[in-house]
Amino acid sequence: MDGIFEKLSFHKGRKVERIRKLRGLSQSDLGEKLGGITKQAISKLEQSENISDEKLRQIAEALEVTFDGLKGFSEEKVLYNTINFYENSGVNASSINANVENINNPLKETIEVFEKQLEKLREEFIKVLKEK
Repeated sequence: MDGIFEKLSFHKGRKVERIRKLRGLSQSDLGEKLGGITKQAISKLEQSENISDEKLRQIAEALEVTFDGLKGFSEEKVLYNTINFYENSGVNASSINANVENINNPLKETIEVFEKQLEKLREEFIKVLKEK
C-alpha cells in the first residue's frame, strides 16, 4: 500500500490534476491558460507520470502556484499545514460551531414552516373527525 502512495506522490500529472481541481479549474480552463491546449491534451498530461521541468513551470504559472509547490505537492503536506494553521490560529471546533449556529439555515427554517403547517392540518383533521 505504501508503494502506491509513494508512486502517486512522484506522479507529476496527478499533482497537476489535484491542484487544478483544488483551484476550481476545469481541464478546458487550464488548457486556455496554457495557450489554447485542448481538454484532451490536458487529460493526457494529467495521466503522464513524468513532465519536464520546463512544462511544469508553465503549468505552475497557469495554476498560479509556485514551481516548487507544484513539484513537491502532496496531500499529506496540505493536511499537515492546514491542521497546523488552525491549531496555531486559535480556531477550535467550539468557535466554529458557534459561528455555524449564527448562520441562518434555510433548510431548518423550511422544516419549521412545514411542521407548523402540518400541526394546523392535524388540528383541522381532528376537528373534522369530531364533527362526524
